[in-house]
Amino acid sequence: MLKEKIQDWKKHWNAKEGSLSGGLDILRYIGPGLLVTVGFIDPGNWASNFAAGSTFGYALLWVVTLSTVMLIILQHNVAHLGIVTGQCLAEATTRNFSRPVSRTILWSAMLASMSTSLAEILGAAIALEMLFGLPLILGAALAVVVCTLLLFTNGYSRVERGIIAFVSLIGFSFLYELTLTDTDWAAAAAAAVKPSLPEGSILIVMSVLGAVVMPHNLFLHSEVIQSRQFKEKGKESIKHALKYEFYDTLLAMTIGWAINSAMIVLAADAFFAQGRLVESLPDAGGLLAPLLGGAAATVFAIALLLAGISSTVTSGMAAGCVFSGMYDEAYDAKDVHSRAGILISYVGAFVVLLFIGDAFKGLIVSQAVLSLQLPITMFTQVRLTSSRRIMGDYANKRSTNIILYSLASLVSALNLYLLWTLIAE
Repeated sequence: MLKEKIQDWKKHWNAKEGSLSGGLDILRYIGPGLLVTVGFIDPGNWASNFAAGSTFGYALLWVVTLSTVMLIILQHNVAHLGIVTGQCLAEATTRNFSRPVSRTILWSAMLASMSTSLAEILGAAIALEMLFGLPLILGAALAVVVCTLLLFTNGYSRVERGIIAFVSLIGFSFLYELTLTDTDWAAAAAAAVKPSLPEGSILIVMSVLGAVVMPHNLFLHSEVIQSRQFKEKGKESIKHALKYEFYDTLLAMTIGWAINSAMIVLAADAFFAQGRLVESLPDAGGLLAPLLGGAAATVFAIALLLAGISSTVTSGMAAGCVFSGMYDEAYDAKDVHSRAGILISYVGAFVVLLFIGDAFKGLIVSQAVLSLQLPITMFTQVRLTSSRRIMGDYANKRSTNIILYSLASLVSALNLYLLWTLIAE
């Protein structure tokens, strides 16, 4: 009986092009979302979240919730572009806009990627300083070299597996930290869904928003999903990919939401409750030791290093994707344009890092900068995915467009408010 069932299972596997039926079919599509998730649990998020929690307690947890909902909608939408067209967002931009317009869009995305890489490299360098006492510049250079070698030698599958492992370790690290604190879970749950804007919080609000809904992740997700070439396998493959991609995105972004929320809760419990502000990531690690025990600071530093290295890899991949897209090419770590994009992002970030005096503030500002570029990417994405010429029968519905344009307008309005606030000061 068992043998017959195994034979039936094998036949069904072959009939589905190597996929399992039912719930297990989703396992073929898990990966791209988790690869993207690491991009918004990067050192920039750490700085933004610890600043939010230590300065305002639980009050800004709602920003993570709102940002994650926005991210799920946007990542799901851009993944459809890759599945249906077989093009990433950068390629589609080059093919469907005039050269001046497409280059303006994509170079702004490259600058955003550089800002992202700055935060990732800086975070890894801070972790190396905490663990081994390496000077910040030396640690940053080491992170650049290691991540460049990883990208120039590894394929998607190997990078995906490693990064998924990193995400798991980071998540367990923060779960461990939370078991050592006294959390008011009722107050935290209320703050997660109740918007509030404490005085002086707008920069951190935009920093958290930019750190979660990161422009480079939209390019990266569409690239990773299109690299699986569902379009070339026919309509049935597209249908299955569209069906299960959402579950991948939902799972991955929910993990990211939990980890980011845990950071704010941890900072609120460990610092805000004690009347202390986090002004640097090393200080955060040092303060956790007497508050949470001797092992806490080491766990913090190891998790920060994993977050820095893994997110530097993904930011480099995104930069390579954007730059190769300017030449109407898919990302390929062996191609000169992809490698050029990676190096432009890393070297540019490293040069800027040389002139940063306050590393912690640099992390926060770098994330707020991402929010300034985000509307450009969002409006571009919606324009592409709403076009029947490009997407055919899979073009956005009217209701989807209303939601997407509303989100893009909301981010634009918040950016204008941030700029007005900074000018007024």
